Amino acid sequence: QVQLVESGGGLVQAGGSLRLSCAASGRTFSSYAMGWFRQAPGKERDFVAAISWSGRSTYYADSVKGRFTISRDNAKNTVYLQMNSLKPEDTAVYYCAADNTIVVRTATEEYDYWGQGTQVTVSS
Repeated sequence: QVQLVESGGGLVQAGGSLRLSCAASGRTFSSYAMGWFRQAPGKERDFVAAISWSGRSTYYADSVKGRFTISRDNAKNTVYLQMNSLKPEDTAVYYCAADNTIVVRTATEEYDYWGQGTQVTVSS
Protein backbone atom coordinates (compact mmCIF):
# COMPACT_ATOMS: atom_id res chain seq x y z
CA GLN A 1 0.00 0.00 0.00
CA VAL A 2 1.28 3.45 -0.93
CA GLN A 3 -0.29 6.74 0.15
CA LEU A 4 0.55 9.86 -1.81
CA VAL A 5 0.21 13.52 -0.79
CA GLU A 6 0.89 16.32 -3.27
CA SER A 7 1.89 19.87 -2.37
CA GLY A 8 3.33 22.97 -3.97
CA GLY A 9 0.46 24.07 -6.17
CA GLY A 10 -0.73 27.64 -6.34
CA LEU A 11 -1.33 30.70 -8.48
CA VAL A 12 1.48 31.92 -10.72
CA GLN A 13 1.78 34.31 -13.65
CA ALA A 14 2.55 33.06 -17.12
CA GLY A 15 6.28 32.51 -17.52
CA GLY A 16 6.70 31.71 -13.85
CA SER A 17 7.75 28.52 -12.09
CA LEU A 18 6.41 26.13 -9.49
CA ARG A 19 7.76 22.96 -7.95
CA LEU A 20 5.31 20.26 -6.99
CA SER A 21 6.18 17.61 -4.44
CA CYS A 22 4.59 14.25 -3.80
CA ALA A 23 5.37 12.58 -0.50
CA ALA A 24 4.81 8.85 -0.34
CA SER A 25 4.31 6.59 2.62
CA GLY A 26 5.34 2.97 2.63
CA ARG A 27 8.65 1.16 2.64
CA THR A 28 8.39 0.09 -1.00
CA PHE A 29 8.33 3.55 -2.58
CA SER A 30 11.67 2.99 -4.28
CA SER A 31 10.27 0.00 -6.19
CA TYR A 32 7.52 2.04 -7.87
CA ALA A 33 7.67 4.04 -11.05
CA MET A 34 6.04 7.42 -10.44
CA GLY A 35 4.03 9.67 -12.67
CA TRP A 36 2.45 13.10 -12.76
CA PHE A 37 -0.89 13.67 -14.45
CA ARG A 38 -3.17 16.68 -14.73
CA GLN A 39 -6.84 17.32 -15.23
CA ALA A 40 -8.34 20.59 -16.40
CA PRO A 41 -12.04 21.36 -15.82
CA GLY A 42 -14.24 19.38 -18.18
CA LYS A 43 -11.33 17.41 -19.58
CA GLU A 44 -9.86 13.97 -19.09
CA ARG A 45 -6.87 13.29 -16.89
CA ASP A 46 -3.75 13.53 -19.03
CA PHE A 47 -0.24 12.22 -18.65
CA VAL A 48 2.46 14.81 -17.88
CA ALA A 49 5.66 13.01 -16.88
CA ALA A 50 6.94 9.74 -15.43
CA ILE A 51 10.11 8.44 -13.84
CA SER A 52 11.40 4.94 -13.27
CA TRP A 53 12.06 3.52 -9.82
CA SER A 54 15.78 4.26 -10.14
CA GLY A 55 15.32 7.71 -11.63
CA ARG A 56 17.40 6.77 -14.67
CA SER A 57 14.47 6.83 -17.09
CA THR A 58 12.06 9.68 -17.59
CA TYR A 59 9.35 10.43 -20.11
CA TYR A 60 7.37 13.58 -20.84
CA ALA A 61 4.28 14.61 -22.70
CA ASP A 62 5.14 16.70 -25.75
CA SER A 63 3.26 19.65 -24.31
CA VAL A 64 5.66 19.97 -21.35
CA LYS A 65 8.91 18.68 -22.82
CA GLY A 66 11.73 21.16 -22.22
CA ARG A 67 9.74 23.06 -19.58
CA PHE A 68 8.99 20.46 -16.88
CA THR A 69 11.42 18.15 -15.09
CA ILE A 70 10.48 15.13 -13.02
CA SER A 71 12.86 13.82 -10.35
CA ARG A 72 12.77 11.67 -7.25
CA ASP A 73 14.58 11.24 -3.97
CA ASN A 74 14.07 7.69 -2.77
CA ALA A 75 15.73 8.45 0.57
CA LYS A 76 12.96 11.01 1.21
CA ASN A 77 10.16 9.00 -0.43
CA THR A 78 9.40 12.03 -2.58
CA VAL A 79 8.92 12.75 -6.26
CA TYR A 80 9.08 16.27 -7.69
CA LEU A 81 7.82 18.11 -10.73
CA GLN A 82 9.71 21.30 -11.53
CA MET A 83 7.57 23.43 -13.82
CA ASN A 84 9.16 26.36 -15.65
CA SER A 85 7.87 28.75 -18.32
CA LEU A 86 4.34 28.07 -17.23
CA LYS A 87 1.48 28.83 -19.60
CA PRO A 88 -2.22 29.43 -18.93
CA GLU A 89 -2.96 26.09 -20.60
CA ASP A 90 -0.98 24.37 -17.83
CA THR A 91 -3.79 25.27 -15.43
CA ALA A 92 -5.16 22.06 -13.93
CA VAL A 93 -5.28 19.85 -10.89
CA TYR A 94 -2.02 17.92 -10.79
CA TYR A 95 -1.93 14.37 -9.47
CA CYS A 96 0.96 12.10 -8.67
CA ALA A 97 0.59 8.36 -9.05
CA ALA A 98 2.55 5.20 -8.31
CA ASP A 99 2.94 2.28 -10.71
CA ASN A 100 4.23 -1.06 -9.44
CA THR A 101 6.44 -1.76 -12.42
CA ILE A 102 10.02 -1.34 -13.58
CA VAL A 103 9.06 0.42 -16.81
CA VAL A 104 7.82 3.95 -17.41
CA ARG A 105 4.20 4.08 -18.54
CA THR A 106 1.82 6.85 -19.54
CA ALA A 107 -1.70 5.39 -19.25
CA THR A 108 -3.75 6.33 -16.20
CA GLU A 109 -5.19 2.82 -15.90
CA GLU A 110 -1.70 1.38 -15.38
CA TYR A 111 -1.16 3.29 -12.13
CA ASP A 112 -2.06 1.67 -8.83
CA TYR A 113 -2.16 4.54 -6.34
CA TRP A 114 -3.13 8.20 -6.62
CA GLY A 115 -2.83 11.32 -4.54
CA GLN A 116 -5.63 13.79 -3.94
CA GLY A 117 -4.26 16.40 -6.31
CA THR A 118 -2.98 19.96 -6.05
CA GLN A 119 -4.32 22.93 -7.98
CA VAL A 120 -2.05 24.86 -10.33
CA THR A 121 -3.42 28.07 -11.82
CA VAL A 122 -1.45 30.08 -14.35
CA SER A 123 -2.72 33.59 -15.07
CA SER A 124 -2.10 35.36 -18.35
